[in-house]
Amino acid sequence: MTMPEDDILAPRRSGSGNRSGAAASGTQARGPIIDQDGHEIRPETLEQGFREFRFEFGKNNPLAGNPFGNLTREQRIARIEAIAKLLDVAFILPGTNIRYGIDGLIGLIPVVGDIITTAISLWLVREARALGAPWYITARMLGNVAVDGVVGMVPFAGDAFDVMFRANMRNVRLLRRWLDKQPRT
Repeated sequence: MTMPEDDILAPRRSGSGNRSGAAASGTQARGPIIDQDGHEIRPETLEQGFREFRFEFGKNNPLAGNPFGNLTREQRIARIEAIAKLLDVAFILPGTNIRYGIDGLIGLIPVVGDIITTAISLWLVREARALGAPWYITARMLGNVAVDGVVGMVPFAGDAFDVMFRANMRNVRLLRRWLDKQPRT
């Protein structure tokens, strides 16, 4: 015998044979709503909360779409530099001065790790292009990413190369040099 859904939410009281299933499935209250601290929550408060809690998607919503779309030029450059540092020089090998980043760690995963880090590096090049870097700068940046990606595929030796070559830091340096030569507007 299965139990009706109404009985799961508010079990029937024994001895009250007068209640019908239709009356129990109506909109009448089944008892107070209690929060996690044991305080009663008024139904009006719940309805107000549900009206305020909503998501809006579309062109008119300033929070819709790309959360990074409204960054200033300086913020975008700072983001590129931060990601490059995280990828290439975020950590120091204990007892040495050798710096490495997530690129070297993720690159330890055969093939997939190198594909992931190369994709992130390509995104940094795309961001540089969006900042207005000319074709010759982006071509050099793509060359650095290609060398890092191809040599990084070689087991063990490629991972050591990833740690020493630091393609993303090289690319940020290229971008920074080009940006420093540009007139401020």
